[in-house]
Amino acid sequence: MAAFRTGAGPVSVNKTHLGVASGIVAGAFWGLVFLAPRLAAGFPPLQLSAGRYLAYGLVATVLVAPSWRRLKGALGWREWRALAWLSFIGNILYYVLLARAVQTGGVAMTAFVIGLLPLAVTVVGSRARQAPSLRALLPSLACSAAGLVCISWQSLAASGPGSLTGLLCAAGALVSWTAYAVGNSRWLARLAHVSAQDWSLLMGAVTGLEAVVLAVPAFYGDALVHSGADWLRFAGLIGAMALFCSVLGNGLWNIASRALPLALTGQMIVFETIFASLYGYLWEGRWPTPLEGLALTLLVAGVVACARAHCDETGAARTRADADAEARARA
Repeated sequence: MAAFRTGAGPVSVNKTHLGVASGIVAGAFWGLVFLAPRLAAGFPPLQLSAGRYLAYGLVATVLVAPSWRRLKGALGWREWRALAWLSFIGNILYYVLLARAVQTGGVAMTAFVIGLLPLAVTVVGSRARQAPSLRALLPSLACSAAGLVCISWQSLAASGPGSLTGLLCAAGALVSWTAYAVGNSRWLARLAHVSAQDWSLLMGAVTGLEAVVLAVPAFYGDALVHSGADWLRFAGLIGAMALFCSVLGNGLWNIASRALPLALTGQMIVFETIFASLYGYLWEGRWPTPLEGLALTLLVAGVVACARAHCDETGAARTRADADAEARARA
């Protein structure tokens, strides 16, 4: 649990290793979300979304209850308003737009657009102070872009570009989660007195309250008939998603967001795509095609290149600081 309480501070090798490891494991948990529609094929995406976030809110509320009095005093109105906004754009709005994009535009088109998340967050993060220049990040961005093109090429060619509605919803989901990633990272940097896990649990509790509104259109007047076994399977599935994908996955993501620069944090999102693809191959009982294997290799290479660019920038900053200190000592 101590790892969840990593505070803000200068980027170090140990913090970078912790952040990268946390981002990878978070991606492994998040990749499981893509199996949920197949495991609960009889339930529409809106019900999966509402059920997942209601369960997330319930689990998060139980876990954060012992710390409630302390956290209530540590957060002001601005922080609660930020929690409400980030919960909405990063969970509710994002998942609803994603589900709608899949329904109207297809999985391939949606995956391709959402796959641009690492590029979008990395580009935004490159503007931060002491971040590597965009030129230094070009090899990483090129590898990521090439990997996303490869992983989407075959399915896009088979299914076509999708409808305009689906494309707009996918683009909206892209903007929504990019805004969440940037805003969440900045708030974590400000709140050194609140642990990454506590912030995640508070966001889960707020998301659960917002999901109550989503549950009304999701379940009211449902014409589909499900057996008791179907509902038990659905309850088990959303409970597992709430615990592993939301509580643990989001908590680990907050550790990565606090430990890493924003541009490098953006690259961590590719592991959701990588693990989702690997789970898909296991589910289908096949090996990746040569083009898919090349895509996964390029995505990993993009993360490595981005990490190397940040290490080079950190080393250069340390050298400049040492030179300035030496100059002041001589003066």
